[in-house]
Amino acid sequence: MPNDSRPAAAALDAVDRHLVSLLSANSRTPNATLAAAVGVAPSTCLARVRALRERGVLRGFHAEVDQAALGRPLQAMVAVRLAAHSRDQVARFRALAPTLPGVIGVFHVSGATDYLLHVAVADAGALRDFVMDELISLPEVAHAETSLIFEHLRGASLPDA
Repeated sequence: MPNDSRPAAAALDAVDRHLVSLLSANSRTPNATLAAAVGVAPSTCLARVRALRERGVLRGFHAEVDQAALGRPLQAMVAVRLAAHSRDQVARFRALAPTLPGVIGVFHVSGATDYLLHVAVADAGALRDFVMDELISLPEVAHAETSLIFEHLRGASLPDA
């Protein structure tokens, strides 16, 4: 897996940080509202947001989806330990995990667990089937441990600039 270069935090000035904070809270905020909030002209604001996207600071704009409304009210974090840590096995799992049914997030983590999968499913039976049929049947997976999510709260996106 190649290392990606990330923009240095120091490269963001106060206006950029404020724009990122506002867009993190609500990515649908109109440009004129953003411009007024950060104290720049709308054309300047548009150019700054475009530059933040081009530099990779803003990687995308996403909707927060109510999984229950989609018929998937049961959410869990599944801790996965890989059988081996060769680059090939890690790359295969990394490519496959986001495509598994019900997976809405994949986190590569340190410690005894290699990955955390955030999954949303219809019920306990569907969760069991996911773990048994889709996950631990993979040759890359040595162990899986499931924790139900009772509640999820979104944290503050950025510290104050």
